[in-house]
This record gives sequence, C-alpha cells and structure tokens, in this order.
Amino acid sequence: MKSSTARILIDPRYVVTSIDPRLYGGFAEHLGKHIYTGMYEPSHPSANSNGFRMDVIDLVKGLGMPIIRYPGGNFVSGYDWEDGVGPKVHRPKRLDLAWGVTEINEFGTNEFMDWCGLIGTEAMLAVNLGTRGIDEARKLVEYCNHPGGTRLSDLRKQHGYTSPHAIKTWCLGNEVDGFWQMGTKTATEYGRLAREASKLMKGVDRRIETILCGSSGRTMPTFGKWEWESLMEAYDQVDYVSLHTYYDDHGGDMASFLAEPENMGDFIKEAVAVCDAVKATKKSSKSMMLSFDEWNVWFPENNLIDRSPTWPELSNRASDIYDMADVLCVGGMLLTLLENAARVRIACIAQIVNVLAPILTEPGGPAWRQTIWWPFALTSKYGRGQLVHTPVVAPVYDAKNRDAVSVIKSVTVFAETVNGPALHVFVINREPSGLPVDIELDIRGTKAGGTFVHHCIQHSNLRTENTIHSPNAVMPTVTNHPVEEAGRINLSLAGWSWNLIRFGLAG
Repeated sequence: MKSSTARILIDPRYVVTSIDPRLYGGFAEHLGKHIYTGMYEPSHPSANSNGFRMDVIDLVKGLGMPIIRYPGGNFVSGYDWEDGVGPKVHRPKRLDLAWGVTEINEFGTNEFMDWCGLIGTEAMLAVNLGTRGIDEARKLVEYCNHPGGTRLSDLRKQHGYTSPHAIKTWCLGNEVDGFWQMGTKTATEYGRLAREASKLMKGVDRRIETILCGSSGRTMPTFGKWEWESLMEAYDQVDYVSLHTYYDDHGGDMASFLAEPENMGDFIKEAVAVCDAVKATKKSSKSMMLSFDEWNVWFPENNLIDRSPTWPELSNRASDIYDMADVLCVGGMLLTLLENAARVRIACIAQIVNVLAPILTEPGGPAWRQTIWWPFALTSKYGRGQLVHTPVVAPVYDAKNRDAVSVIKSVTVFAETVNGPALHVFVINREPSGLPVDIELDIRGTKAGGTFVHHCIQHSNLRTENTIHSPNAVMPTVTNHPVEEAGRINLSLAGWSWNLIRFGLAG
C-alpha cells in the first residue's frame, strides 16, 4: 500500500516558551506493589541498607525525573504523616481505606527523601486535606523544612535528619471532588480550606509553592465549575492548579486511542481558560500555572480496590502491562505536555514502579523496563530547552472520539548541547491503518549539520509487551544518516512508530 506524505516546518527563531524540566516528573503512591516490593524490599538481593531496591533505582535514574510526587493520590486523604516517621519498631499499622490493605508504615516521609536523594530528584509532598486539616499541614512543613529549635524540627533531628528537607512544592490534598475520596468536599469548602492551609504552610516557610486540586478529571460533572469556585476562594494564596487524566485503549479501537493526546490538549486549554477567567475577575496580575500531576494509560479492569476481609499487608492488585500501542499514546501525551509548556510547568506520570508504571518488578527477582519507559526516558533527555512552533501539514482521520486527527504529531525542541545548538524533533506516526508516512522536515532560518540521528520505536504487532522473559521486545533502534540537503531532511517513518530526529545546526 502506498505511503502518505507529511511536511513539518521548523524555524528555531519561532520560540514559544522555555520548557520546565519538571514536566518529566513522577508519582509514587502507597498503591499496589509500588512501594513495597517495588521501591522498598529489604530482603531483595539488590537492596541497600535502607531496604531500597538498587536495581529499581538504576532504572528510575534513566528516566531523568526532576521531581516526584508523594504519598498520594487517594492514599494521602487518610494518611497520618506522623505514622511514617521515627523508629520503625514504634510505627503503627493502619487500615488504608483508600486501597483496602493494611499499611505497615515502614516507608514514610524520611525514607522517601532518602530515596529521592539516591535518584537526585526534588520531592513534591502532598498534605492530607481529606480526614485532616490546616494544622496538620502546617506541622508537616515545620517538621520537614524548619532548620531547628522548635518541637517538630527538633523531632526531625532526633529521627536522624539534622538538615531540613527543604521541600519546595506541596499539593493541597488530592481529588477532593471525587465521591471515592476520603473527605470529599464542595468546591467552596475546599477552596477555603486550601486557602487557609496554604496561608499557614507559607507562614512556616515563605519559599514554598502550593498546588490547588483541580477537578478529578475532565469528564467529572464538577469540572470547570470546581476550578472556578475553588480558585475564587484561593487564587491569591496558591501557585498551581492540578489536572489528572487517564486513558484506556477503547477496547482495541486504535484510531480513538491514539487520538486521546489531542483530547488531553483540549483539557489543558479549558483549564487555562477557567484560570484566566478568575484572573480577570479578580483583576490579578498573576497567571495561574498548571501541574498535570497524574497522567498515564490505565486499564479499567485493573482499577480495583482490594476488598479482602483479611486486609493484607502486601496488595494483590495487578499491575498494568504496557505494549507497543501504549508507546504511541504515552508518547503522544508527552508531546501534548510539551505543546502546552507555557502553562503546564509540572507533570507527573503515574506511577513509577508497578501498578501503572514504566518499571515492573518481581518480588525477590528482577526489575525491567516496560515499553513506555523508552518514550519517557528519551523525551525527558532530549525534550529540554525551548519549545519551537512546529506547523505540520499531514493527512487526517476521523475517530469515534474526535474528528480530523492528524496522522502525524510532532514537537520540536531547540537545545544547547555540549556539541553546540541542536534541534530535537519528536514525530509520532499514528496513521490508523499502520501505513508508513514519508515526512519532509523543512528547516528555515538555519541549516542542519552533516548528519542526523534517528531514534525509532516500532513493532509491527501493537500488542507486543516487554516481559520478564523478553524485557527488550520493544526498544528503540538508533541510526545515523547524512543530511543530503542542508535545509531539508526526508525520511520514511514506519507505521505505528515513535520517532526522534536529532541534528546539530550548521554554522
């Protein structure tokens, strides 16, 4: 069958915005086997003296995550942070109503900070505004961030942490409009609570930033009105509004599944519109930024709560297994975040290890990369610098969930590298029939260097997974090509492929 053609216009003079590296953040929650036997497994052969799986640490480092959110998620809405600090022998076990297990509290705030230190990442901590309130939030900031000389800061020192954790970014609860949440509230109730929590937390440490919970998702009946009402209460005291979204594969309807990143883009634009309407109403000079601190592909059949009458200490929850199709959707969602980098300054893929994550582990056994590890790692590495306006002319298709979807999705980043200025062009071929697409990169205002590097993730079977026995079934190939004409690069993209084209700029 004949290939279709597409043209991508690139001019590095048309910079849209700088890209905040925190766009490539992660999210760690006490959910399934994410913490226990994922991040933390003292009996594992690779575990260090703190019980952290070092094989997992190595794989997480490869994702280049500058910020990681913790401890939830739904979990945080019933969490007493005091249970997770101090000597482990004195820590209580608690029923976790969010996920139906017994929380053993061997891994808490200080363990998370130690783990982040090994990764080399910044922490984003969430406070419980479900079953608790503003005073507990204030106390947690004092425990973590105050240098010393008070009861809580000295308690941290007694626990072995002389220097403050200096956590800058804080989430004001989680998905508070959700009926499933412990401590669900109305928008006005939550807005007032978030305002007062942020006020007290910043009173302890004026350097911190706070994130207001947006609606739990675009399909929620509260979406839009929730953001308006809560922001009318808290706009002046908070710094970001959160967004959350998850997509599934529509029962194998690839045309619809691969169109979801465009719906994610609409979600962002709608949230920005509400934020700007509040800004105008309040006559404020501040533009509200967004934190897309939960996003991924998540299959409904695995979105279940453990309901065993025994309340197990180790969850039996299944982890989502990702395939080649998920590479294209997750890769597309990353490009949507980049397209909106002027207002989305923080984003966190959910999660990091097991459950729904780029890394899987076997208790007592190996850890390996899921298929989606690759587009995340490569975008995190090469998607830093300045976003360049990138018009695309390509065929379109109609899907059940969206009309006129371009078969090509592309984003360009201008980067200063050790070898000089370069362009990194991300291109996804999502032609619904799996046909190849011939692309032309039309480069204006500069010239490409003598060669370009092409990273390609592709597999003819979209259901191919990386497993414990075949951990590298889906992974990128890397090839080098000469630039035949300095102002143009021509390349045939394989059907259903994720691509990165990198080249230096001549002269």
